[in-house]
Order: sequence, then structure tokens, then C-alpha cells
Amino acid sequence: MPTLIDLRPEGDPSRPRHPEKEGRPDNASPRKPEWIRVKAPTSLGYHQTKELVRDLKLHTVCEEAGCPNIGECWSQKHATFMILGGICTRACSFCNVATGKPLPLDAAEPENVAFATAQMGLKHVVITSVDRDDLEDGGADHFVQTIQAVRRAAPEATIEILTPDFLRKPGGAERVIDAAPDVFNHNLETVPRLYHSIRPGARYYQSLRLLDSVKQRDPKQFTKSGLMVGLGEAKDEVLQVMDDLRVAGVDFLTIGQYLQPTKKHAAIDRFWTPDEFKALETIAYAKGFLMVSASPLTRSSHHAGEDFARLKAARLALSKD
Repeated sequence: MPTLIDLRPEGDPSRPRHPEKEGRPDNASPRKPEWIRVKAPTSLGYHQTKELVRDLKLHTVCEEAGCPNIGECWSQKHATFMILGGICTRACSFCNVATGKPLPLDAAEPENVAFATAQMGLKHVVITSVDRDDLEDGGADHFVQTIQAVRRAAPEATIEILTPDFLRKPGGAERVIDAAPDVFNHNLETVPRLYHSIRPGARYYQSLRLLDSVKQRDPKQFTKSGLMVGLGEAKDEVLQVMDDLRVAGVDFLTIGQYLQPTKKHAAIDRFWTPDEFKALETIAYAKGFLMVSASPLTRSSHHAGEDFARLKAARLALSKD
């Protein structure tokens, strides 16, 4: 029987990264097509970013989720900070973030994220987190503290957050919305039919309600959501998710190729081609999204600063029509 909760501390080399997946059968990982392959990171900027993250004992989703764009982003001293620790209480079958029983919150983490933002000279910072179902507010107050700390340390920086769903955490989402980040992102990840196997701890309509609640509470706040393809979804299902997101008033949609982190994770059904991603982008714009990023290597925070500038410009242009 697989272990569901591993009590060995984070950093213990004997601790499996995904204990709940230990007993699962292996899934073969197909060879990546040429449009997926990226070069190994070697630049000075990459190593400087890595050193700063280590010195401040911070987590980044770039490392924890095995992002293929880490070399490009870190070379430019861009990083997506992951707060609430490095262990997630969910067990999504697509995700490479470590799972298990988390450690207590690090009270210094908000200030450390703020310091790193200022040190790196970030004009646009992206802050995400693990899920913390063990916390009464789901980590909402920690998000608020981090947003406030960044505003003090880097007042010119715009702030984008990528949050959990705050499922069964009354008042949590509202507190984070009221902290007024510039962009509120929450990823749907996949189509509703696949939630049971791909995102079993989440609920599709809870995620939609969260995104809708941002617009209801603060209409000026930009909202954003992301999807992966390659998990067995049909094109019509992806288009229906687009429609659901537009009903919720979401401004910005990202779509990228799912890449299997290990043989214990969900299998890749197929690789969508660059032309297919381009077609999805065209359809999404036709459905009314202000901003769309769709490509095999698109990830939620990839080129986030440049995309935010384009997002603001798109809203301004629309307001003049």
C-alpha cells in the first residue's frame, strides 16, 4: 500500500518526493518532439539567481515544478517565488512539487521574497504557493503579508499572484483579493472530465467561482488562468473551458503542453503541435480574452512581465473603442 503522508522532514534525502505515487505503475514517457527541447542552463545570470534563492532559503516554482523555461528566465534574473513552504497537501498527478505533511510557516518568508524582488530589480513579480489545506485560512494571510512586504520593498513593482483554490477556507480568497494584486491568477489546469484523475483534490466549479469572485469583488483587477493540454482532453472540451472562463470574466488565458515529470506521474496522451496551439490562440482571442499565450512551452509565469504590459495595453485600447 502506498504511503499517503510521509513524516520525514523536508530535505531528508531518504524522503520520497511523492510518497502517494510510490505504489503506482510506471507510465512510459514518449520522446519529446524537437519543438519541446530546451538547452541546459549555464549562464552567469542563471547561477546568480540560483545563489540568491538559496541564500534567502526561498522556494521557486521554476525548480520545484521542473519548469522547462528555467534557464531562459533565471538568465534574465526572473523567478517565480513559491511561498507557504515547499511541501503541498494535494497530490495532483501532473505536478512535480513535493507532497506530504508541510512544515510550519516561515515567518520570514514574506520579507525574504520582498528582499529578493528588490535585489533582482524586478519590475513585475510573480508569487505562487503550494496548497496548504492544513491551514485554517489556506495560507491567505501569508499571501497578504507577502504582497504588503513586496509593496514596501519594491513599490514600483507590479504584483501577480498564482493562488490555490481556497477550497473550504471561508474568507480566505476575499482577504487575498482585497490585498489588490495587479493580476490574480488561478489555473484550471485541465478540462472538468479529467479532474478526478489529474486534479483529484480540487473542484472545477470551485476554481471557476474563485475567478468569478475576483471580478465581482474588484472588477479592475486583472484575472488570469491556465490550461495544460496533452492529458487526453478533446479540442471541444478545451473550447468549452474557454467559454466557462469568459463567463467568469477572465482576461488572460495561457495554454501549454503537459510534460510528464516522472514515470509515476500522469502519462502524456499526445504532443500538440505548434500549429494547433496557434489555432487555440486564435479561437481564444475570438472568444474575447484580452490576452492569450498558447504554445508548447507556455507556462503561467513565462514572460509574465511583458505579457502584463500587453494586457494593460489591450484593456486601454478596448476602453477607447
